[in-house]
Amino acid sequence: MTHRLRPAALVAALIVLLAACASNAGSTPVPNPSKAPSSSAAAVLPVPVSSEFRVGDNRTVFSLADSTGQKPVAAPDRTLAIGYRGPQGETIPSAPQTFIWAVEGVSGVYAGHATFPSAGSWIADFTTEAPGSPTITLSFSFDVKQKAEVVSPGDPAPSVKTPTIADVGGDVARISSDSKPVSRFYQTSEADALAAKKPFVLIFATPKFCQTATCGPTLDRLKPVAAAHPELTFINVEPYQLQFADGSLQPVMTGGNLTPVEATVAFKLSTEPYVFVVAADGKVSASFELVFSPAEIEAAIKAVEAAG
Repeated sequence: MTHRLRPAALVAALIVLLAACASNAGSTPVPNPSKAPSSSAAAVLPVPVSSEFRVGDNRTVFSLADSTGQKPVAAPDRTLAIGYRGPQGETIPSAPQTFIWAVEGVSGVYAGHATFPSAGSWIADFTTEAPGSPTITLSFSFDVKQKAEVVSPGDPAPSVKTPTIADVGGDVARISSDSKPVSRFYQTSEADALAAKKPFVLIFATPKFCQTATCGPTLDRLKPVAAAHPELTFINVEPYQLQFADGSLQPVMTGGNLTPVEATVAFKLSTEPYVFVVAADGKVSASFELVFSPAEIEAAIKAVEAAG
């Protein structure tokens, strides 16, 4: 079975800068303007970075592009608030979103949370403003699923024997494409971490074979967080099958596509990089698709450590 990862954003400029590594382009719901004033709709376009939405709590990630859909316009000094309207008349009040750089100084996203009580077609109402510019309002529709495809918070984490440096004679370069790998990230198999019944952080990222600029920064952002938590197990998994040849790791191709490893398939990933924080009971406590802030990871770690 070939499991193909897909880019999470469909705006061309954001695919280059934001979207996940992908062996084959897939489809993500395209923003569907819903009765937005033409002047507002022409000014900016919403870009859903989250690959899917489900009933229950969601970490929502969006970006903004210009009217051509070619230039990212999300920025630290541009505000964004989002409210939602559901298929059965439900409303979720507008709330400010938090800006996060995806690629420092180049492209960013806005992260927030929304709890959807029902599946179906929802409408997101955007309000955004940049310094010296008028407030822009626009709306678009998107689908909320009863259950997400990817393993999500509240789900049990699948048990998978992931590679460790013990499997390769202690040579981390044989299992990590990171130019500056942290050996600690490859000491423990995900299955062993799960069996230990202690919290851990699981990362899916491949700096060398990612088709965008987000995979390297994912590991770089996690390294200081890991250093601040020596008591916690951190595991990085290369999402694709690799083989060591001619002194370096090379991808194993299937039908011209990168070949996912067992863990990628088990967690049902459609995008990467991806980070999971797993609690002592073996259930996913929090997950982060593509982009996150160190503060978000810290909060998730404190939650699982407090739970014991």
